[in-house]
Amino acid sequence: MNTFGRTLLATTALGTAALAYAAGIERRHWTLRQATVPVLAPGSAPLRVLHISDLHMLPGQKSKQRWVAALDELEPDLVVNTGDNLAHKQAVPAVVRALGPLLNRPGVFVFGSNDYYAPRPKNPARYLLPSAKTKRIHGITLPWRDLRAAMIERGWLDLTHVRETFTVSGQTIFAAGLDDPHLKRDRYQDIAGEVPPAALRLGVTHSPEPRVLDPFAADGYDLVLAGHTHGGQLRVPGYGALVTNCELDRSRARGVSRWGAHMWLNVSAGLGTSPYAPVRFACPPEASLLTLVPRPVDAGQSGSGAETDTRFGVGGNVR
Repeated sequence: MNTFGRTLLATTALGTAALAYAAGIERRHWTLRQATVPVLAPGSAPLRVLHISDLHMLPGQKSKQRWVAALDELEPDLVVNTGDNLAHKQAVPAVVRALGPLLNRPGVFVFGSNDYYAPRPKNPARYLLPSAKTKRIHGITLPWRDLRAAMIERGWLDLTHVRETFTVSGQTIFAAGLDDPHLKRDRYQDIAGEVPPAALRLGVTHSPEPRVLDPFAADGYDLVLAGHTHGGQLRVPGYGALVTNCELDRSRARGVSRWGAHMWLNVSAGLGTSPYAPVRFACPPEASLLTLVPRPVDAGQSGSGAETDTRFGVGGNVR
């Protein structure tokens, strides 16, 4: 075999191995991303926020359901769900089983496109195109109303186009959310306006579009949580996400970052994929545990959002 043949064979073998890993191993490599975010008033006690997004649940995904349910052992003070829970018309019971014990804790949510519509087969190359040049393709309508009713019945707050004030572990939280900007269902004008300075000001959206992040920042929010990007889903080591599937820049495709001078943003890489693109590479499925701490007393100090990734076992061990 000549040099070209050997190179071609090696390249093919490497590509096959990478695809097998991405489809068979990494997409089930459940990971807990932890970060400390300085957004509370000086003197406040730390607050633990569990951020769950993009489950894209199928009824038979038992491993995912067990892992998510075990996150309750982290004892979060607040759970925030930023949508895309469903991937099948019969997946509502599976999502409720997964969230199970977490539904007994204080929680808030908004929905994403794959709560409203089932995914459909698409050419994966479409995700490499600018989002403005892609046409939205919707599947059948999903039973999002049933999922919403189950969450509300257990005490979680639907933040879709509403502003709510509540108390968690002694901390007053002023929260507001949007319907999915990816579907252009957002109406920021419904929640616009200055927010109370004494509370933790929390914004919630599915897709982290800059056109909604900017008004959140202008209105004085401390922290916005979002999902949708899947962290890029396919990342190149040393380069990062190839795309974000929205107008957000690639550098913010997952994790904690600053947005403007005051606001912090956490984008979850999510726990699922479309059933028609079941691969992840250099971007394991994740939930985020954010420990919120007081802002630096010196206004000139920006603070930091240090992060770590860990595997969280079903039995409750971090390993």
